[in-house]
Amino acid sequence: MIRKANQNDIPGLIKLLYQADAVHNGIRPDLFKSNTPKYAEHELEEILADERKPIFVYDDGGVVGHAFCQIIEVRDHRLLQDIKTLYIDDICVDEHHRGHHIGQALYEFVRDYARSIGCYNITLNVWEGNDPAYNFYKSVGMRVQKTGMETIL
Repeated sequence: MIRKANQNDIPGLIKLLYQADAVHNGIRPDLFKSNTPKYAEHELEEILADERKPIFVYDDGGVVGHAFCQIIEVRDHRLLQDIKTLYIDDICVDEHHRGHHIGQALYEFVRDYARSIGCYNITLNVWEGNDPAYNFYKSVGMRVQKTGMETIL
């Protein structure tokens, strides 16, 4: 079952954040510290209280997947059109539950939620080298919007 996260889900969210960090650290150890979750418990408490940053969990007797989202709106910008976007900040399925379409179910739930609140689009970032994530997002119909580039000095 997919539902909005609550305070009781924090231990499960942190467990998944450690797994997401392991993926990112494995790809870019020059940028990501090892064994470090993206958010601390007190930060998760603040996020859960923020209606502009919904977190959804796949609950199978415990949290086995999550989608951290942010609602971003552009209004009266000099260059950009007014737009409401749902940004997926982090999506993760427990390593022992991958391959069971939980990620697809989470993405579809988030997509339907974004539609229901009047979003124009869904955006996210994928690190170069995270081929499983990139291929997953392409399989659910996402396409490249822009490309970030770097030079390491």
